[in-house]
Amino acid sequence: MKLSDGWGADAGRPAGYRARVFEERERLRAAFADLEGNQRRVLEDLVAFNAGTGFGAAHGLARVRTLADLRSAVPIGDYAAHEPWIERAAAGERNVLTADQPEVFFTSSGSTGAHKKIPVTPRFMRTTFFPFYYAAWAPLLEQFPDVMDRPDAALNLKHDPLSAPPTTASGQPHVGASQVDLGTRFGEPLSAEPGAFAPWSTLPVPVDPADHLERAYVRLRLAVEHDVRLVIGINPAMVAALPYQLRLWWDRIVKEVRDGTVGGLPHGSPDPGRAAELETLAERFGAVRPALVWPRMRALFCWTTGMGSLYLPRLREEYGVAVSALPAPVAASEGPTGVPLDRHRSAGSLVATASVYEFIDADEDVTPDARTLEPHELESGRDYHVIFSHVGGLYRYAVGDVVHVVDSVGGVPRVEYAGRGVRSDAAGERLRDAQVIRALLDATDSGGLEAYNASCRVESAPGAAPAYRFALAPTTPWTAEETGRFTDALDRALCVHSGDYRRARADGRLGAPSTLLLDADAFHRDWQQRVAAGVRPTQVKDRLFRQDAALWRSLTGEESTATTKEHA
Repeated sequence: MKLSDGWGADAGRPAGYRARVFEERERLRAAFADLEGNQRRVLEDLVAFNAGTGFGAAHGLARVRTLADLRSAVPIGDYAAHEPWIERAAAGERNVLTADQPEVFFTSSGSTGAHKKIPVTPRFMRTTFFPFYYAAWAPLLEQFPDVMDRPDAALNLKHDPLSAPPTTASGQPHVGASQVDLGTRFGEPLSAEPGAFAPWSTLPVPVDPADHLERAYVRLRLAVEHDVRLVIGINPAMVAALPYQLRLWWDRIVKEVRDGTVGGLPHGSPDPGRAAELETLAERFGAVRPALVWPRMRALFCWTTGMGSLYLPRLREEYGVAVSALPAPVAASEGPTGVPLDRHRSAGSLVATASVYEFIDADEDVTPDARTLEPHELESGRDYHVIFSHVGGLYRYAVGDVVHVVDSVGGVPRVEYAGRGVRSDAAGERLRDAQVIRALLDATDSGGLEAYNASCRVESAPGAAPAYRFALAPTTPWTAEETGRFTDALDRALCVHSGDYRRARADGRLGAPSTLLLDADAFHRDWQQRVAAGVRPTQVKDRLFRQDAALWRSLTGEESTATTKEHA
C-alpha cells in the first residue's frame, strides 16, 4: 500500500488549513450571541449592496429597512421566479440581481431534471459561502487530524475538476461547486478541501468528461494502492455506491494494479505484490469491502439524514465497524442553512451571518404570500420549509428543502436535513419525504428488520381506491410473514406521521399499501444506470417518490399505471 510522504512544496498547508477552519468556526459561534442582530445586519448589507440593481429597482429594495419591509416588497419565489433575472445575468447583462458580476454559475438539478444556473459572486463567496464552508470541516479535523497529514488520506468522491468546463452564453463557467478551483477563481488558496491534492484528483489518463463512471473507476483504481482514511461524498448515495463499484470492478482493478495500467493505459509501475494482497482479500472473505482494502479507514463525511438514515448503519460496516459518519452541512448550491460545529450526528447550527432566513411550517404550502417565521420563532421537533435571502442575488428564495429543528444552541436553532419539500398527493394525503422516511424507520424497527433503501409510488386499479406500493431492498431476506407485518406497521406509522394520510385512509380515499421486495443490489444498479446515462454522481440522489412509470420500471422491472401527482 503506497504512502504519501507529505505535501511537497506546500508542506505548511495542513497547519494553515486547520487554523482557518477553526477560526471560522469560532466566528460563527461568536455570532450566536446576537442572532437577531446578525440577521438584521445581513439584511442591511444585501439591501445596501444590491438596491441599485435591476431587481432592486423593480422591487423597491432601497426602501427596505426591516424584514417586514422585505416581505412586503418581494414575494416568496423558487428558481422559476428568479430564472428570468438569472438568465439575463448569465447572458452577460450587468447589475441585474447583484452589484458585482457573477464569476461562476453553479449547476444544480431541479425537480424537473433541468440544470439550474446559480449566480456566484465574489461578495457572496466572502460573506456567505467561505465562512460556513471552512467551518464545516472543524469537527472532522478535530476528531481525526490525521486525515490531513497526507494528500492521499482522503478519497473525495465529489471532487471532479474539469479542464474545459461548460460555460454560459457570456462565457462564465457553469459547473458544480465541486468542479470550481475556488483558490484561483476567488483568491482563496486554502479553499481546496481534503482530497483535492490526492494522486487521483487530476486524472492521469484521458477520460471523456461525460463518462462519469469511467472517471469514478479511475479514481477507485488509483485509490486502492493508497492508505485512505476518509471518504467524502456529501450526497450519501455516492458513498453507498462505492462498495458496490468496488465489487463490480474488482477483477479489472486487480489486473490493472498487477499490470501497472490505469484505464488500459500504462501508468506507474506494475505492482504484483499489491495485486496479490487484493486477490487474497477477495478469496479469504468471499466479497471485498472498503474496510478490507483500507483497514485504517476512520470516517465518512456526508449527509446522515434523509434516505441515508435507512442504510448508514450497514454502510458504516462496509467501511469498518469503528468508522464514524460525520454530517455534512445542510446546504444547497444556492446557499447554506446549517453547519455542524460539534459532534452531533446529524444537525448543524443555523449560519446566522450568511443569509436572512425565513421558514414556513412544512405542512403548509409555499406560496408567494405565505406567512413566514423568523429563526427565533422556530420550535424544536418541527419541520420547516427554508426561505433565504442573501447578497448573492437570491431574494426570499424557496430552496425546496425541508429541515427538522433538533434543538437550540446558544439561542440559535440547530437543524438537520429532513428531505425535499415536494409532496406525493393522490387523494389528499400530501405526504412528504420526511414523513415517509420516519414511517419506514418505525416500521422496520418494529419488526427488527433492515432495508438498504426504499422507493414508492401510487397504484390505481379499476374500482379501487389508489394505494401506495413500496419497493424495498432488504439487507437480509424477509419472510412472507415478516413482510406482511412490516406493511401493516408501515400503514400505521404513516397514519401517525401524517394527519392527511390518516384521514385519507379513514375516509376510504386511499387504500392499504403493499410491499415489493427487491434484491440487495437493486438500488445500486439503478444509481449506476443513472450515472451511466450522463448525470453527474453528485446529482444522483436517493429518490423516494417515483411517480414516473419509466423510473419505477427501471428500479423494479414492474409495469405500473399511476395517477398520483407531485406537488412542490
